[in-house]
Amino acid sequence: MQKDKVLLYGANGYTGELIARYAKDYNLTPVLAGRNETTIRSLAERLQLTYRIFSLDDANELQQQLLDVQLVIHAAGPFVNTGKQMVEACIATHTHYIDINGDISVFELIKKYDAAAKQANVMLMPGAGFDVIPTDCTALHLKEQLPDATHLQLAFIPKGGQVSHGTATTMASRLGEGGTARENGKLVRKPLGHKGMWLDVNGKHLFVMTLPWGDISTAHHSTGIANMEVYTGMKPTVYRLLKFQFLFNWLLRTKFIRRIIQQKINERPAGPSDEQRANASTTIWGKVWNAKGEEKISVLQCADGYSVTAWGCLLITQKIMNGDFKTGYQTPASCYGKDLILEIPKSKRIS
Repeated sequence: MQKDKVLLYGANGYTGELIARYAKDYNLTPVLAGRNETTIRSLAERLQLTYRIFSLDDANELQQQLLDVQLVIHAAGPFVNTGKQMVEACIATHTHYIDINGDISVFELIKKYDAAAKQANVMLMPGAGFDVIPTDCTALHLKEQLPDATHLQLAFIPKGGQVSHGTATTMASRLGEGGTARENGKLVRKPLGHKGMWLDVNGKHLFVMTLPWGDISTAHHSTGIANMEVYTGMKPTVYRLLKFQFLFNWLLRTKFIRRIIQQKINERPAGPSDEQRANASTTIWGKVWNAKGEEKISVLQCADGYSVTAWGCLLITQKIMNGDFKTGYQTPASCYGKDLILEIPKSKRIS
C-alpha cells in the first residue's frame, strides 16, 4: 500500500476547517477526518476533498486508518485527551505527526516518545501552530544572539480577534489549575499570573502577566535555557483580581462550574470571522540575559493566532512531504530554525 496521504484529524473544528480551507494554497489535498460524519462530509464536499470517519478509541482501527497516511495533522483537542492515542498509532504505522497543541503537559508527554519515533523514522512535532511557532523561533533567535543566556522571558500580545470554541474549551478544562514556569531546568507550579510587568513595545506601554504557555516546555528543548517565563497581554484590573484566585480555584475545578462555562462557550460564535482575523495581529516580545547581566531583546509582528496556526501547519506539512524533517521529537525551531516564522505570511522581525 502506498503511504503518501496527509490526514487532517479534527477537520470539523474551527481551526481544522481553516487548515482544510487553506490547504490548496500549499498544493495539499488532505483527507479530512473526525468523528462527526455530518460536518466532516459537508466540509469535504464543499472543498472537494475525501474524508474518513473514525474515533480514537479503538487502537487497531486507528492504525488501519493510517496505513496509507504519511503525515497526520492532529487538530482535535483537548490534546490531553486525544494526543497519546494518535501519537502511538503514528509510531506504530511509521507516520509523521504534527498537532496544534499548546498544553505543557502534552508537550512533556510526547517528548517521552522521542526514542520510539526515531526508531520508526518519523517526526513528532506538537505545537506546529501559533502555539508555538512564533515564540519558539523568537526564543532560538535570542539564544543565538546570546549563547550563554541563563534566563528567557517571552510575551505575546494579541490585537483584535477572539477565541474559538475549541480553544475556549481547552482553557476551561484548565481552570483553577494555576500556572507553570521553568526554574533551574525544572517545571515549577505557580499561581496563574504570579508575575506582571509593563513593556514598552513599538511605542506602546503594554501590561503583561504570566501564564502556562507551551514554550515553558518547548523553548527549553529548542534553546536549553534553564529559566523561563511566558507572558500575555492583560488588563491590569484583571491581573489584580487574580491575586485572589486561591479563594475560588477549588470552585473553578468543579464539574458544575465547568459545565456552566462550557454552555456559555457553545452559545458564542465558533470563532473569529475572516474579517476579524484579517484585522487582527499579534506582537511577540522576547528577552534573554546571562550571568553577567548582558541582555538581548527581540520583537516580532505576525498575524492573528488562528491564521498563523493554519499557515504554519500547512507550511510544515509541505516541508515534511518534501522530505524535509528530523526524526524524533522536535519543536518548530529545533527542526526548521529561527526564521521559520518569517516564511509565514504577515510575519516580520522588527528587532
